[in-house]
Amino acid sequence: MDVLFQMLFVHSCSPQTNLPIFKLKESRVRRRYSDFEWLRGELERESKVVVPPLPGKALIRQLPFRGDDGIFDDSFIEERRQGLEQFLNKVAGHPLAQNERCLHMFLQEESMDKSYTPSKVKQA
Repeated sequence: MDVLFQMLFVHSCSPQTNLPIFKLKESRVRRRYSDFEWLRGELERESKVVVPPLPGKALIRQLPFRGDDGIFDDSFIEERRQGLEQFLNKVAGHPLAQNERCLHMFLQEESMDKSYTPSKVKQA
């Protein structure tokens, strides 16, 4: 799966794919780090996929008087973006994860219903 991302503090994802399992070939969604945590948890719970780790939390960067921009530092934002991009590329490229409704919702639906009923996606 070819997935392209542009992420800011609230991460803007622009996945593109040619895989027939995904109904949209291009989409644009905005996700927070907590949404990535939710996706990871759902995949661990619902699939037989070994889910890769997310980039670490930025707890230390949130402390005052650090002398830098903390979580708003450009290098931190870029490092986080790259880590989340790697996470999504690994997950979206896994054949078993591609069938999970939570992944489709995460990548292709503007709003996520986190109280959804887990299910498999049938290939069109």
